[in-house]
Amino acid sequence: MPFLKEDLLNEHYTWSDDKAKASYDGPPTRRSFDRYNGDQVLYIINVYGSDSERFTVEEGRKIEEQIVKHLPIEAKSEMSVYNWLRTLTTA
Repeated sequence: MPFLKEDLLNEHYTWSDDKAKASYDGPPTRRSFDRYNGDQVLYIINVYGSDSERFTVEEGRKIEEQIVKHLPIEAKSEMSVYNWLRTLTTA
C-alpha cells in the first residue's frame, strides 16, 4: 500500500513540479535530499516501505516524524537518508 500525500502529517512541505516528480522513482541515489520537499519525503517513505510486506500508514507517519524531527544534518542524499532509516529499525 503506497503512502500518499494525504497521509502526511506535516503541512509545511514544498512540492515539486510534475517533471521533477517523475524523477522520484527507483532506488535511492546520491541525489540531494530535502526534508522540506513533500515529494522527496513521500518517495523515501515509500521506498523504505517497499521493503515490508505489510507497510501501514502509521509506520509511514512514524518515518515522517523521524525525518522531520531527527534526521541528522550529515544525511544529505536519498541514499544516506534511506540507510539512516534502516539503522533505526535494526538498533
